[in-house]
Amino acid sequence: MEVIQSFTIDHTRLLPGIYVSRQDNGFTTFDLRITRPNHEPAVAPAAMHSMEHLMATWFRNCEAKDDVVYVGPMGCLTGMYVVMRGTYSIDDMRRLTMECLTWMLQQHEVPATQPETCGNYLLHDLPMCHWEARRYLDRLTNDFHCEYQTLQVTLEDGKIFADA
Repeated sequence: MEVIQSFTIDHTRLLPGIYVSRQDNGFTTFDLRITRPNHEPAVAPAAMHSMEHLMATWFRNCEAKDDVVYVGPMGCLTGMYVVMRGTYSIDDMRRLTMECLTWMLQQHEVPATQPETCGNYLLHDLPMCHWEARRYLDRLTNDFHCEYQTLQVTLEDGKIFADA
């Protein structure tokens, strides 16, 4: 099996920022890393859920909306993935993300938080979402990182590690 690219990233040295996770088949997958994995607490599930609703709403209404394929949280709750059709640069995504975060901070409610529109409508925390958005915006402005540190992922028996 081939190594999954995200498993070759050294998560002990990964810093908050924006990274190109993949660029293939006409799509660009961005890693919007909000917290430092394994060093800082992950984003609380309710805050991440609110962030997902707000980011997805903004990205699907922004100037690049026709190219937005997916916006959603990482399972580890340290960031979001944004998949775009076409080739977008780190600078493009940084600008879009900063515009999105600025917009998010102006919102007084989370869209689609009714039982009919959300599978877990009670799991939202807008104040904590705002806190995470402010911190991430500050990081993108003042301490920007965009280059992965990679590592080799081979098991002791020589097999290559990959997810199921």
